[in-house]
Amino acid sequence: MTRRLVLTNEAARHPFRASLPPPILPKVRDDDNDWKLFALSFAAFFTCFYTFIC
Repeated sequence: MTRRLVLTNEAARHPFRASLPPPILPKVRDDDNDWKLFALSFAAFFTCFYTFIC
């Protein structure tokens, strides 16, 4: 369930808020973010581990 901070009932909205354009929702990109995060985490762990050992 998605919770919105914006009132969706037009009658309950303030005139100033009604004059604002609708919010722009970010587009979901399905690229290789999981692999990038894994590689970054692995490199950070390896760097920290190597620094403390040597």
